[in-house]
Parts: sequence; C-alpha cells; structure tokens
Amino acid sequence: MRQFYEFFAGGGMARLGLGTGWSCLFANDFDEKKCAAYVTNWGDSELRQGDVADLKTGDLPGRADLAWASFPCQDLSLAGPGGGLDGKRSGTFWPFWRLIEGLRDEGRAPRAVVLENVAGALTSHEGRDFAAIGAALAGARYRFGALVVDAARFVPQSRPRLFVIAVDQELVIPDSVERSGPDPVWSTRGLERATACVDAAIQPAWIWWRLPEPPPRQVGLADLLEPEPTGVRWHSPAETQRLLDLMTPVNRAKVKQAQASAQLAVGTIYRRTRPDPDGIGRQRAEVRFDGISGCLRTGSGGSSRQFLMIVHGTSIRSRLLSTREAARLMGLPDDYALPANYREGYHLAGDGVVVPVVRHIAAQILEPVLTASKRTTQQAA
Repeated sequence: MRQFYEFFAGGGMARLGLGTGWSCLFANDFDEKKCAAYVTNWGDSELRQGDVADLKTGDLPGRADLAWASFPCQDLSLAGPGGGLDGKRSGTFWPFWRLIEGLRDEGRAPRAVVLENVAGALTSHEGRDFAAIGAALAGARYRFGALVVDAARFVPQSRPRLFVIAVDQELVIPDSVERSGPDPVWSTRGLERATACVDAAIQPAWIWWRLPEPPPRQVGLADLLEPEPTGVRWHSPAETQRLLDLMTPVNRAKVKQAQASAQLAVGTIYRRTRPDPDGIGRQRAEVRFDGISGCLRTGSGGSSRQFLMIVHGTSIRSRLLSTREAARLMGLPDDYALPANYREGYHLAGDGVVVPVVRHIAAQILEPVLTASKRTTQQAA
C-alpha cells in the first residue's frame, strides 16, 4: 500500500483520485467548511485543520511515497490580484515547502511531490514564479517536469491545469514514462517558455514526462444533468430573458442556431464584464453549446457562478448549475456527500482537482516510478 500526504486537501478529491491502492497518512486544510466536508466523507483521523504555516515536521507521520499539494491559485490566476508566490494565498506554497525541506533534513522526504495549480502559474511574474518552484524542487534533490492537462479529456468541463510532478533524484524513472522533449498533447507554448526561465544550473533536473492519452470521453454535459435539480430552481421567463438581453449578437446567434436545430441543446453561461466599443465595461452573458461546461470557478477566484441554458425549439429555460452537477463535472461520484448549503457545495467543487485526472497521472507516472524503484531496491538487497 502506497502512502501519501494531502496538503490543501479541500474535500479530498486527490485522495479519491489516488484510489484504494493508496493510504492517507496526513491531510491538512485551512478552510473550516472544506474540512467539514472532508470529515463527512473520509473521517477525521488523518485530517489536521489549520494554517499550513503552523505545521511542524513532527505532525507528519512516517515517510510518504507522495505529497500532493493543490495550493491556492488566486494570486497566480489571470483573474486574481497578481501577487504570485508573494501573494497571501498562493504564497502558502512556501510554508508547505519548508515542511518538505524539513522532512528531507530528517531523511524522510516524500519520494514524489505533485503540485497542482492554474496554468497562470507558468506566466506569473514573467515566469519567475515557475522558475522559483523549479529551484525549490531541485534544491531539495528532486527531478521534476510539468504537464498542462485539460480535464475536458476526462469530464465535460474545460479546465486546463498545471501539474508539476517531482520525484526523488534517487528513484528509477522507467523509459516508459519519460520523453526526449515536450509532448504536444500535454504541453503549451506557455509551458515551453516557462521551462526556458528555469536556471541553467538546474536544467539537468528537468524531465519531460510521457503521459498516454486517455480513452475518448464518452460522457457529455447533458448526461450529467439532474432531471430534477437539487438546491436550485428554474428561472422565471423574465430572468431567462435577462440573460438573453445580456448577450452580444454573437452569443444570441448561438442560441438561435440551437433553436434552429430542433434538437435539445444544453449550454452553459458565465456573466463577465467586457468592454463595449466605447471602452466602457458592461456585464455580458457568454454561452457555449459545445457539450462541455466552462471551467468551474469560485467567487474568491474572481468569477461568477455558472448557469445552464436548455434550448429545445422555441423553448428556452435557464437556471444555475446545481452542486451535484458541479460535483459530477469534477468526477465525484453521487455517493460523495456535499454540503447542504449551495454556496459551500459549489465552492468545494470549483476549488478542487478533477478526480479522473489524478487517477490518470497516478496510474501512468507515479505508480510506475514507485514500482520500478521498489523493484530495483529489492533486487539490490
């Protein structure tokens, strides 16, 4: 049984993604409501609620195979204040990392570390924040690489995220999980530019990970909707018209095209402030009917809640996305207990990591590396 620590744990979505072959030694989150959801679903034996800066290495039992850290994204997001790793929220990476360094000093550093965040971490402060993360990893004797994974390959949600995957430099890395250069499926120009910012002295620590593509996704947005949504109501005709009135001609044309198809069409809407031709910011409703939702976000991340628009001929209905639908878009099963409060449930989902993405990375990279290293150690003994 492989063992892990889960930092910035939220509702335990990384734990769910790692699966039954992994055992949680320790989990931590600052948010009281997220911790309540974690306890409801996982119990409280491994969870420590509180500021990561208040933790000591003595709080962390044993030696974990993995430390997973989906640290706060607000200061690295394009929609955030731009503080980067010096910001109040995203800057919590540093006290987390001091724990890892402390464990290294004690001879029990995690064998692997995964950092998950928004893709904006690549460009924050012109790449210097990403370079700082790389320097921290290499300084603690890890080899590392990064992937940009869009959850739309796994669930019907557009959600590109950066995954920095680091392994102890003593571990064996099988040829099956390493490439000679970037994989166009999981790389972006932003990632390739960010790697150029990494100090030349630590470039030898860089790995281009090989991650197979998952099977084609079989589920669309319409498949995840509740027939009778819980916790939300259908809008009145006037409220639906208000959303239509907020649309530009381009977005209204999408609705008309959906009507003309005579087929049931499910779209998602975000309200955003966009400049008009005079440069004045105005609220706009932007809709998409491509079978996937927009990226789930939270109010603290600088965005609004997501709406559904259901079009069937002349019928147009709208409502908020329910919390259970949001959970399904994160890959959470229906037996995962959600907070009863709408805002808390939506925030929990929107602030999490997509479960099948975690499982794919674990199955295709983490587990092969740990298995190969264990086999080599046993043969040497």
